[in-house]
Amino acid sequence: MAGTRAVTKQSLPDLIANDLRERILSGEMAEGEPIRQEALAEEYGVSRMPVREALKRLNAEGLIQWANNRGGSVTRHSLAEIGEIFDLRILIEVDLFRRSIPAMTGADFDRCEEILQQMEASYDEDDVARWGVLNHSYHTALYSAAHRGLTKELLDRINLQSDRYVRLHLSVMKQREPAKKEHRQLLDYARSGKVEDGCALLRDHIERTKLQLLEMIEAKRASEG
Repeated sequence: MAGTRAVTKQSLPDLIANDLRERILSGEMAEGEPIRQEALAEEYGVSRMPVREALKRLNAEGLIQWANNRGGSVTRHSLAEIGEIFDLRILIEVDLFRRSIPAMTGADFDRCEEILQQMEASYDEDDVARWGVLNHSYHTALYSAAHRGLTKELLDRINLQSDRYVRLHLSVMKQREPAKKEHRQLLDYARSGKVEDGCALLRDHIERTKLQLLEMIEAKRASEG
């Protein structure tokens, strides 16, 4: 008799948390927007219990600030915090890329190429929802040969905070062509074993995104009073 097979099954809190997460990362739910448990329960057509569980998860991820008795809101990072998020990305990702390049194999390059082509297609199709996911997947693939599991876990959490800003950068500031060129060049440097060139480009790539975002968000907040 064949053994049982595991089937991934999402619970109601999982489904709600995933949908709310995407709404936050896409900008549909703006920073500082109030979170009302009762309104969300009505919107999703469920009781407050699964909504409460979903909100607890998003609070743990840092996407919302939530307290059961006081409600909450979508996390609004200060400019200093946004800068810190990208500074942490530089510190961690450059180290991972430096360790990864000498260990990358043909299979690693093929995986990076596959994701890169999907990402380039998403730019051309103006598919904003896929940009953040594919960007994270591509960078993860570039660093996977480093085999630094604990560092990857830390980076995943940081990237969850930076994802909405990366999407904003690409969509509002129309940075698709520079992003396409730089992502392609990162893979070319990795294939050629040019560690220092690759790390320098990666550092500049993230730093430029940070500086442009901070300027844009500061102006936006100033105009909003």
